Amino acid sequence: MTSKLGKLLTEQRNPNSMNLDTASIRDILDIINNEDQIIASRVAEQIDDIEQATILVDKAFQGDGRLIYVGAGTSGRLGVLDASEIPPTFNASPERVQGFIAGGDTALRTAVEGAEDFPIDGRKLVDDIKVTEQDVVMGIATSGVTPYVLGSLERARELGASTVFFTCADRSHIDIDVDVLISVPVGPEVVTGSTRMKSGTATKMVLNMISTAAMVKRGKVFENLMVDLKATNVKLEDRARRIVSTITSCSYEEATDLLIKSDKYVKVALVMQKSHASAEESRLYLDRYAGNVRQAVEELEKSHT
Repeated sequence: MTSKLGKLLTEQRNPNSMNLDTASIRDILDIINNEDQIIASRVAEQIDDIEQATILVDKAFQGDGRLIYVGAGTSGRLGVLDASEIPPTFNASPERVQGFIAGGDTALRTAVEGAEDFPIDGRKLVDDIKVTEQDVVMGIATSGVTPYVLGSLERARELGASTVFFTCADRSHIDIDVDVLISVPVGPEVVTGSTRMKSGTATKMVLNMISTAAMVKRGKVFENLMVDLKATNVKLEDRARRIVSTITSCSYEEATDLLIKSDKYVKVALVMQKSHASAEESRLYLDRYAGNVRQAVEELEKSHT
């Protein structure tokens, strides 16, 4: 009897690391580094699909929709990690991007054996978190076969949600009905089957790309600075002053004064300085244009001419 799982790309042996156990530490590191260098180019080959997934997320974010990551093992942990970094980075609600792992929060630190084997649990998760047609559910399964993930995607699709599937398996081996399939076949791992390595790196890259681009389109960034910031401690107050000063070319002291008048909101301070509007008017225009500083400034300038 032949093992079906043994045919998966992520389970193949890497010919470049056959002598890993007898290699020196330096040689082991060189082997890992050499293999890692292929990842960015493999991700680049899938930019079209990554773009389509990001468009779905951006559309969801234009309303009340969420981006929901579902995974198991390393894939699940990376989804939870990306979701957890969104609120502090972009001042977004924790509800906006959420990550779930088979086995629950316990599985973040300790392996929960068998948690990924039941598609019905993935379906139950989708029901429990009340997925709707406004949401995007992104399943992450580097092997391409994780039952928990496939079950969640199947149920999400039944509920009318947009669905994205990320895998490091070759797309020709994937048979699942989703809106967007992102396949980044990075090849066999240095340690056979250890998808925490190349597959994990590829996953982290793609999730960062999607969530960051979607947040940028929601006005969370001006130029390349994190401007959706309220200065609530000493470190953030200093960062806020430097951001306002950098973007508007005002002095550090002037930036401090602007932040006092704006109740320590960087976006409001920026709009005030760039359009010479009051704090109240600046807030009004930011609300009108979904927090987009550039649009708020442009429209304020038009209204004052």
